[in-house]
Amino acid sequence: MLPPPSAAVVASTGKSGADFVHFDVPLWVWAALIAVIVVLLLADLMLVHRTPHDISLKEAGIESAVWIALGLSVTIGIFAWHGGAAAGEYLSGYLIEKSLSIDNVFVWAVIFSYFGVPNRYQFRVLFWGIFGALVLRAIFIFAGVALIEAFDWILYVFGGFLLVTAWRVGRHSETEVHPDKNPVLRFVRRVVPSTPDYDGQKLFTRRTGRLLATPLFAVLILVETTDVIFAVDSIPAVLAVSRVPFIVFASNAFAILGLRALYFLLAGMADRFRYLNIGLAAILAFVGVKMLVAEVYHMPTWLSLTVIAAALTVTVVASLRAEKREAAEPREEPIP
Repeated sequence: MLPPPSAAVVASTGKSGADFVHFDVPLWVWAALIAVIVVLLLADLMLVHRTPHDISLKEAGIESAVWIALGLSVTIGIFAWHGGAAAGEYLSGYLIEKSLSIDNVFVWAVIFSYFGVPNRYQFRVLFWGIFGALVLRAIFIFAGVALIEAFDWILYVFGGFLLVTAWRVGRHSETEVHPDKNPVLRFVRRVVPSTPDYDGQKLFTRRTGRLLATPLFAVLILVETTDVIFAVDSIPAVLAVSRVPFIVFASNAFAILGLRALYFLLAGMADRFRYLNIGLAAILAFVGVKMLVAEVYHMPTWLSLTVIAAALTVTVVASLRAEKREAAEPREEPIP
């Protein structure tokens, strides 16, 4: 039986972790979380997307709503388990990861466009991409928590890195991806025998008795490498609002589980979110400052939630209003 919140939740003993919730998670709870994630992934692959097909905007919208509802419902479970502080940390981490992942979605669109991947085959690539992302995030999270517990000064490194990232993101409004210059992809193409032809949604195919990688395998490699880059930004950001590995991993996992549906919903809407880079920069800058001042002042969870939600709301509203104004302006006809 799980201990009651009053017994399980205590202040973190480390100085850098003061005012964060801290509790031990039984192995069976970790096993249950992983089992739920695996079941959701398999159900999505074997039932919802059993056969390859073009995913409509309506289907993507419904699936996105379901995934978001699942992610938010975990907040209720954590609240019942360990109280409002833990639930607030989970929700903050979920919102941070979800908002930062939107940029990742647009990068996927560039990659798929570059390789000319048919819409009906994109889901399978993203399925394996999400699976790999979950494993990588788990490694990054436990490494990050271990570093913070061992070295208090690492907070300043993470905080400074987030501020630099915020500056970089804020200055560039367009997603720049150059698959042909990716060193990982170049290495894979040199060592893995490949074919330029697709074979349905297979990553590998047999031709003249040889096992060859299809272009989808190259796309998967790019998706995974870009996720590593985004994880380097997002994991320190989530560690600014929680130090419990279970909360950090759960918030990351449920945020990225729905990215496939979100991709099919937003892939063609990059131009409509023209101020997305500014909103993401504001969030990264806030959590960077939160880390830098953590030794002297712990920003309450409600403040983190307020700032993140406000940044997302202002970004979306300002972007849509700008597009509406632009659409209403009369266009000058070119002089023949």
